Amino acid sequence: MAIENKDHKDLKPVAPMIEQPHTYETISDAVGSIILSKPQPVGWHIMLGIGMFLASFLGISVAYLFLNGTGAWGLNMPVAWGFAIVNFVWWIGIGHAGTLISAILLLLRQEWRNAINRFAEAMTIFAVACAGMYPLLHLGRPWVAFFILPYPNTMGLWPQFRSPLLWDVFAISTYASVSILFWFLGLIPDFAMLRDRAKNIWVKRIYGAVALGWRGSARHWHRYEMASLLLAGLCTPLVVSVHSIVSFDFAIGIVPGWHTTIFPPYFVAGAIYAGFAMVLTILLPVRSWYNMKSLITDYHIDNMAKVMLATSLIVAYGYICEAFFAFYTNNQYEAFMMANRFNGPYAWSYWALIFCNIIAPQFLWSRKIRSNVWALWWITIVVGIGMWLERYVIIITSLTRDFMPSSWGTYHGTPWDWGIYIGTLGFFVVCMCLFIRLLPLLAVHEVRISQHNMTGHDHH
Repeated sequence: MAIENKDHKDLKPVAPMIEQPHTYETISDAVGSIILSKPQPVGWHIMLGIGMFLASFLGISVAYLFLNGTGAWGLNMPVAWGFAIVNFVWWIGIGHAGTLISAILLLLRQEWRNAINRFAEAMTIFAVACAGMYPLLHLGRPWVAFFILPYPNTMGLWPQFRSPLLWDVFAISTYASVSILFWFLGLIPDFAMLRDRAKNIWVKRIYGAVALGWRGSARHWHRYEMASLLLAGLCTPLVVSVHSIVSFDFAIGIVPGWHTTIFPPYFVAGAIYAGFAMVLTILLPVRSWYNMKSLITDYHIDNMAKVMLATSLIVAYGYICEAFFAFYTNNQYEAFMMANRFNGPYAWSYWALIFCNIIAPQFLWSRKIRSNVWALWWITIVVGIGMWLERYVIIITSLTRDFMPSSWGTYHGTPWDWGIYIGTLGFFVVCMCLFIRLLPLLAVHEVRISQHNMTGHDHH
């Protein structure tokens, strides 16, 4: 509730729990108490329970898949990929927001990233873990997945480097390893903060071990800043390259609707779009549960909503280009593909994605909508659904209606397809809940720098 004073109009709203969190100590207390002393809110327990219940679907579905093979999925001759590749691309896209916020915005000196970068980085790692499950499960024999790695072996087996599957393996492994390294590097100063504040000797030792001897000296900070910039420079091309490689899975094919040069930038923009939507979907409830409104301010939320709006316009441009290319090139197969999306058996999914990804985000032009937490939260959920439908439309509508009508068919996911997808959502939620409980939700030192620059005073 805002403080109203006629003589002091410049006073800012004060959060109920933390008053003017501009000092290092106050920020450290707000973040550290969540892990060390403060009981978890009811919302956290509910989400953990829901996540564990949904994650059980993953275990059951994967066990059934191992026993019965990929025939348990709804795969058939026109659709040889199905939900596995749809969900794989969707999860990889969600993982892009963390790297964008951490790396690109760091290089551009955008300080509003400081309140959300730790959360987004964690989300990236868990989303990539969910995505990595699908190529392994789709192999049919995941216990021999090491065959696709280029390792010296006596059988003379070497991967087919022209295979998009191998490209995905290299893209995901590189992206995951660099993201984990960047995430852990940022956690080191905050591990030291938890080490110094912990009362339990075992908790102190655990956080002391992962803090790697951090003492906050000038030499430590110099090396930390240098390593952060180097890793940010390494991560920046990964944001563009990883999802471009994923888009090549389709662009190198001759299937109508896939063989197009706009896919790499179109997929990258869509990935950032979906990633920012997911960050807000989870961040807004967490911000309310832990009363972090004075640290994750309306300014941060407003900027993220603006990025969502900008990327929605880029995605809309991609949709327009797809339709334009299909009809302008006078290619009968491409024209039929687009007409099939408009009026075919899967037209419901196409028009649903148009509503979710183009129409719904236009409300974000209004500042009132961007500042309304409930309205913004629902828009982010709608966008997440729309980006899943986009992958569904690209893959399913193109494969079910290819060049020869004799090979046409239909595709519908089986309960085991849905079980694995819902299970990965539960696994993702459980990982996020454990992250909030065990690791610093915010980057304390970076938030402190932002607060210092915003107020213009040093509050040590």
